Parts: sequence; C-alpha cells; structure tokens
Amino acid sequence: MKLKGKVFKYGANVDTDAIIPARYLNTSAPAELAKHCMEDIDATFVKKVKPGDIIVATSNFGCGSSREHAPLAIKASGVSCVIAYSFARIFFRNAINIGLPLLECAEAVDNIKTGDALEVDLVKGTIKNITKNKIFTAKPYPDFMSELITAGGLVAYTKKRLAQAKA
Repeated sequence: MKLKGKVFKYGANVDTDAIIPARYLNTSAPAELAKHCMEDIDATFVKKVKPGDIIVATSNFGCGSSREHAPLAIKASGVSCVIAYSFARIFFRNAINIGLPLLECAEAVDNIKTGDALEVDLVKGTIKNITKNKIFTAKPYPDFMSELITAGGLVAYTKKRLAQAKA
C-alpha cells in the first residue's frame, strides 16, 4: 500500500488532548471529530489538510488518555499515516485497530519539514521525501498487521475473516 501527501510536522509529546480536545468528546462521529483535529496546537490544520496528507512528529506522539477518539480524528481528517520517533503504546494500538498506519523512523523525522511531499510504501517500509529526493527505511509491518490496516482496522478485518470462514 502506497501513500502520498504533504507533511504537517509537530514536536514531542503531542497528547490526545492536543489531537482532539476533550471539549469535543461528546461525540464519536469521525467526521465531527475531524473538524477539530489538532486545533489547539495548529489552528490552521483542518483548513489546510488534504486527503493523503501525513503527520510527522518527534517523540511520544499520542501520549495522554487512552481515548480512541484521537486516532479517529486524525484518520477522518484525511491523514493517511503518522511518522514519528515513537508513539505512546495505547495510541499505537488504537491507531492500528482503526486502520491508521504509524511508522517509527528517526532518520526520516530528522530530515522532513512541514510542507515536504512524501511517498510512503507500507509494504516495504520506505519513506521517500520527494521534496528532498531522499529515501528512509522504517520497519515494515508483519503481514497480519498489514492485512488489518488494509482492511480498515480490526472491526473490518474481523468481519472480512468471519465472512471468509462462512464461505
């Protein structure tokens, strides 16, 4: 699976309250959450983000509460993946469960700036900075996780597997 988009870059410890402020947690509708994604740290994000765009951050992205709303807001905003040095453990699991790909690659993060164009190959684990013509390698997902992400998350993957078992 190949992804392509422009970069929005953030620093360390972007917590779930920064991703989707708690004042908007009265809904779990992805489209509604997307309207407020990143607004407390980047008021222009929702106006500028386009389908396929990519978030890049430094360390501990998604720290804070265990709410699933944060990766839902990111995915519903059109972001195709997030690249960082590291992710909070629960955020990582929640993102994979809803089909939002995450990649850890310090070298890529260090060589990417806001506005750069990227092409990400999830199967190979490559991150190409088209703007700077540089390629970086992250650890690719194991096959079962790739299938889960490609299916759109854990629920969609499970439904697919159950349908195959009945056939």
